[in-house]
Amino acid sequence: MLVLFNVIFLAFIAGIIIFIYQYQVKKKKHNQQLLHKDETHKKEILKVQMEIQTNTMNHIGQEIHDSVGQKLTLASLYIKQLPIDQLEQYTTSIQSINDLVDHSLEELRQISRSLAKSSIKNQSVVDLLEQLSSRVNHLDKCEVKFEYPHPIKIHSVAVKTVIYRITQEFIQNSIKHAKCSLISIKLAQNADKIVLHLTDNGIGFDMNSITNGGIGINNFEKRAKWIGATLHYDSKINHGTQLTLEISENEL
Repeated sequence: MLVLFNVIFLAFIAGIIIFIYQYQVKKKKHNQQLLHKDETHKKEILKVQMEIQTNTMNHIGQEIHDSVGQKLTLASLYIKQLPIDQLEQYTTSIQSINDLVDHSLEELRQISRSLAKSSIKNQSVVDLLEQLSSRVNHLDKCEVKFEYPHPIKIHSVAVKTVIYRITQEFIQNSIKHAKCSLISIKLAQNADKIVLHLTDNGIGFDMNSITNGGIGINNFEKRAKWIGATLHYDSKINHGTQLTLEISENEL
């Protein structure tokens, strides 16, 4: 009788243990599902935010082209129609104004193209970065070197957009704040990821002095999250600044 009682008691305990184990497994699975849903939801929100920002930039680019660009074009035409032979004393000034208007028009066209979604969609990331590098080198403010050891294949417009915008902002920050003479852009692709590495030889800064990450760094991180990429940003005084963006093959 005692043996039977012990067997029943052990079976009861075993049943409780199995029940608790199964409950924990189900709870863990449920939590994982909730976490997955939460991550999916966050990605969807980031995707919508990116689409809104892209559409807004596309609209701004079109407005620049249609409104400001047309006005400058008219101004240029008016200047060229002036009777230069009757205004000899102003010839140099008029020519300077004309050159300034023409230069402004070219810059506006470049800005308009860089903001337009279609220009990113219809070009390779290599072409986009080569054009960006060429435009900066043309300014004679800082040398930009772009290297890619192997062909780069990216089909995702979102990934191309993020790579381009991060590079664009890094260059702008380097020219504006770093007092650099050289900016390096390196883009490499292997079997499982793409790596973008940006560096400048500027004055750098103390990362600890930046409050709340800094607006620029936060922008980089936000863009990286849009495509599920990993971003590392570092800067040291008198040792320049560097940024590394790693993008999984699954996102391409």
